[in-house]
Amino acid sequence: MISVNRQAATIVEQMAAQAQRLGITVTTLSCGARVIDLGLKATGGLLAGKCTAEASLGGMGQVTFVPLEFGDDFWLPGVSIAVDQPEIGCMASQYAGWGIRRGDFFAIGSGPARALAATEPVFQQLDYRDNADVAVIILEGRTWPNDEIAEYIARKCRVSPARLTMLMAPAACLAGSVQLSARVVATGMHKMVKLGFDVRKVLHGYGTCPIAPVVPDEDLASALANDCVLYGGRVHYTVRADDAELEALIERLPSTASPDYGTPCYELFRRYGDFYSIDPLLFCPSQVSINNVTSGRTFRAGRPNPDVLRASLGRGGPG
Repeated sequence: MISVNRQAATIVEQMAAQAQRLGITVTTLSCGARVIDLGLKATGGLLAGKCTAEASLGGMGQVTFVPLEFGDDFWLPGVSIAVDQPEIGCMASQYAGWGIRRGDFFAIGSGPARALAATEPVFQQLDYRDNADVAVIILEGRTWPNDEIAEYIARKCRVSPARLTMLMAPAACLAGSVQLSARVVATGMHKMVKLGFDVRKVLHGYGTCPIAPVVPDEDLASALANDCVLYGGRVHYTVRADDAELEALIERLPSTASPDYGTPCYELFRRYGDFYSIDPLLFCPSQVSINNVTSGRTFRAGRPNPDVLRASLGRGGPG
């Protein structure tokens, strides 16, 4: 049986062995849990972000760096993601769906530990659960996890705290920005779930997404990363399904289908007061194609929006 946590643990061990080269730090809490800092206090960087993204996929995908052209001499550094069995790699592992709140601590949890805890409603629509004695989680936030947080996560995952690794990846750092953009395939699949499509029918996923520039403000950094997906992300899925259900799905899938489309996320945040009040169906890549192996047909919808990308990524601060 595939274990996304065991596969991720192999990647994490390699990261720890190369900590100085990757610009990361490794700390062990008194309970035995390990914390890897990718950018809270550590420098981190592109390669740390790539390794973290591949760990978040539970070893089920590959991440590479690519230049992305958007016309008129406008290009951005980006990532490409290739993943087989994306029900496992993207939805059961990588997707950022576990909100961890304990007292003053809050972080968004992603990565393979989710497949051990399986606390989220999305797992009711997935066949996969992991069974491992080791857990790896990526935490998006700016508060350092203490023993209480580590023990809570370990308990939910049914592992010893000494077998838990937490990778701290705030949005406002380069490694965090890379791993957020690398979720582009998972983001599209999550919208499929929202629209009632059975993601177990998705056989393979591929995507590209720009990497947001680093800014010091965490909320702005998160907004810029989202804009990279919504206005510059492109994804391609290989599925086995009926053409009729794909015809009903495709035009509703890209971010272009949302009434909130066209406005940078930070402006939407200020309009609504928080990210959770934004139309949830906005959150999907800008362009989607789906190849149905049953019929051989390919369905396409959406388009990148370089104008919104320029306006968003040129923002230097929250003013």
